[in-house]
Amino acid sequence: MTETPQPLYDRHADTLNRALTAITERGYWSAYPESPSPRVYGETAAADGKAAFEAYLGGDFPLDQPGADDRVATETSPFGVELAVRYPHAGTGELVSAASAALPAWRDAGPQARVGVCLEILDRLHKHIFELANAVQFTSGQAFVMAFQAGGAHALDRALEALAYAYAEMTRHPGTAGWEKAAGKGEPLRMTKSFHVVPRGVALVIGCNTFPTWNSYPGLFASLVTGNPVIVKPHPRAVLPLAITVKYAREVFAEAGFDPNLIMLAAEAPGEKLASDLALHRS
Repeated sequence: MTETPQPLYDRHADTLNRALTAITERGYWSAYPESPSPRVYGETAAADGKAAFEAYLGGDFPLDQPGADDRVATETSPFGVELAVRYPHAGTGELVSAASAALPAWRDAGPQARVGVCLEILDRLHKHIFELANAVQFTSGQAFVMAFQAGGAHALDRALEALAYAYAEMTRHPGTAGWEKAAGKGEPLRMTKSFHVVPRGVALVIGCNTFPTWNSYPGLFASLVTGNPVIVKPHPRAVLPLAITVKYAREVFAEAGFDPNLIMLAAEAPGEKLASDLALHRS
């Protein structure tokens, strides 16, 4: 079922308003509980999340992106678990071209629509937090509780904080204003001015091995909410946490009527130097 962005904003307005209050007051607040206790997340959440994680192992990661020319598998778990997840590979030009084509409609949707969609993505990721935590654990080598907290709840907190700051900046000035200047004895000069947030273009997120989501989410979500499509280039040893992120984000974009290529995974083949290729690419 496709949803329009306005209902998504309405659905998550309380979360956004509480986050806006938190950045103003500079006090502690979290929208995402950091305890993996069944009392918080339910009796089956941990088992369901681990099963979802294990379903990815040894197979093709379910991501339908344009320009795929191969599959790559580069992860080795520090725990000795056989990962062997194969991710779609695409060239730099194909990734940038697809992301660029998605920009105009996203830009024109406006801050309120964009923040509503981004908040829905965070909500979707939170629903799959145990799946995400297992992916962080078995790629980064963290203990499960650390992976759940830093890779799940705290990463989502950082993303929400970035959304709040970006939304506050985009909306603190009026979108329209009347302008008037006296013109001698005649009628004054009058204009109605309109102002628009203008995105910079396609953003690039380069993931790290140690904290793949915690370090990536602030820039990723700040870029998206301000109108910029994002290409996510994970560290070759920690692809799965960001692949899961891209998967659920693309689902939300499609459901909300936007081009899912607003976020794309750039999986790197061994020795490819994809990060520098993307960073230096000129359309």
